[in-house]
Amino acid sequence: MTTARPDLDPELRELMADMPLMSRLSRETLAQVRPFSSMPVEPLLEGRAIHRREVTVPSPDGVPIPLSVFSPAHADRTPAAPCVYWMHGGGMIMGDRFSQIDIPLEWLDEFGAVVVSVDYRLAPEATGTVPVDDCYQGLLWIAGHAAELGIDPARIIVAGASAGGGLAAGVALLARDLGTPAIAAQILIGPMLDHRNTTTSSGQYANGPGVWTREMNEFGWSCLLGDLTDDEIPAYVSPALADDLSGLPATYIDTGSAEVFRDEDTDYASRLWAAGGQAELHVWAGGFHGFDALYPRARISATARRTRTDWLARVLLTIPADSHRTTPPKS
Repeated sequence: MTTARPDLDPELRELMADMPLMSRLSRETLAQVRPFSSMPVEPLLEGRAIHRREVTVPSPDGVPIPLSVFSPAHADRTPAAPCVYWMHGGGMIMGDRFSQIDIPLEWLDEFGAVVVSVDYRLAPEATGTVPVDDCYQGLLWIAGHAAELGIDPARIIVAGASAGGGLAAGVALLARDLGTPAIAAQILIGPMLDHRNTTTSSGQYANGPGVWTREMNEFGWSCLLGDLTDDEIPAYVSPALADDLSGLPATYIDTGSAEVFRDEDTDYASRLWAAGGQAELHVWAGGFHGFDALYPRARISATARRTRTDWLARVLLTIPADSHRTTPPKS
């Protein structure tokens, strides 16, 4: 029997008609797909007054973690800028620090934000807590180099899409539990939060339609979790497992009504509210997973991206800017 499910937005359905889709992944096909999971960053930077810097920070096991730092060129650093720390999507198994980077670069244009993007290690080569630990180390580096980066340490926002949204949520939990560093807000875009795949929306979008199916999600999680048993999976890896969602920063969550992650994302927002937290949730009718990144000019995508930016503008207004002049980034 076919499971009833929300239909796709008509414009998105038309745009997707000519796009080749796959509903399953394997370790063999992963090697073929990975090269196409990111786009070069240079075309996005062309014509923009952006200073780019590449750095590496050591992971807990000593492996270098690449970070890209994008700052407004020739910007006056009084007051110090907000910072968006970006974690890319790709199901934990593909993508790199330039994947979906056009999203936070819009906030560089809009707010003069410094954008830092992290190349966390991917599964199945890296499993368990390695990706979220990599991301947390990048966050510690940002906080420790705030003056050098020209950012206000009180206005650090963690953000990510899909797997990156799940990692951003895990990083926020880590920072809360370890007591450092301070995070002003988290932006979770279609976040991958729950390894269990037991929700109604997970069942509705088995075998598609869309770019991320239940089967692909199960494969991504199996690659990340490796040999971990259910009792060994920490909430920093699968944030939906967290018993306590209190004490987390202001949160923005958006998802599509026509995607696997819809129900785990809406549940996470509900649990944030139940814990006394502040969260804004948007479920875009007819949106499939990653619709606004794949088709940014579609009407629903433009609305989703603008709404996200408007929320960030409101949040930044509630945080007094540090008026201290800081040193501009080094070349």
